[in-house]
Amino acid sequence: MDLLLLGKCVVLGLAVAAPLGPIGTLCINRTLKMGFRAGFAGGLGTALGDAMYAAIAALGFSAFAALLAAVHIPLKLVGGLLMLWLGWRGIVGYSSCASRSPHAPHGARGLSGTVLMAFLLTITNPMTVFFFAAMFASLGSVTGANAIVVVVGIFSGSLLWWLILCGGVAVARQRLPHNVARWVSRASGTALMVIGVVALGSALWDLALPIALRGQ
Repeated sequence: MDLLLLGKCVVLGLAVAAPLGPIGTLCINRTLKMGFRAGFAGGLGTALGDAMYAAIAALGFSAFAALLAAVHIPLKLVGGLLMLWLGWRGIVGYSSCASRSPHAPHGARGLSGTVLMAFLLTITNPMTVFFFAAMFASLGSVTGANAIVVVVGIFSGSLLWWLILCGGVAVARQRLPHNVARWVSRASGTALMVIGVVALGSALWDLALPIALRGQ
């Protein structure tokens, strides 16, 4: 095993996960409302999405670029709608979660739903896609067993970040006033809705521009 490549990919996995975007706000929100397991489930879904893109990109940069060209508009549309829905849930849906005990267990079905939701949000987030495009351009050719090392490293680095983030938020949660979670939920919901609108606007622009150019 190429330990140097593994270490480099763990750092890259940390780098792709660390920026506080829509998924970070979702995981922080879930951790504040329902505890470490709920937040970390979102991190697991994100790490799985990162690993999937790493596996696709490891097959070849040209193939990855072709995939991006084919699906970037549907990704923006689906991602934008998903972010709008999550943002709306964050703004208006807090009261239903707050009615439960802040230490109430989050069932297996709820955890698996959070994993799936974060996975979908990750694979439809255009910023994730373009980050991996740039990252694998810098890595160069990845073949054979090294492709497995890359995927394992990216997954491990991403998961490590969510362990650190959700663990830190879970510890801080015990010392914060209860209404902090409500305000974080509303703020993150608003941010998600703004990002969703931008993603939808970008997708509609990409659809309209070729039509406008053909009409000239």
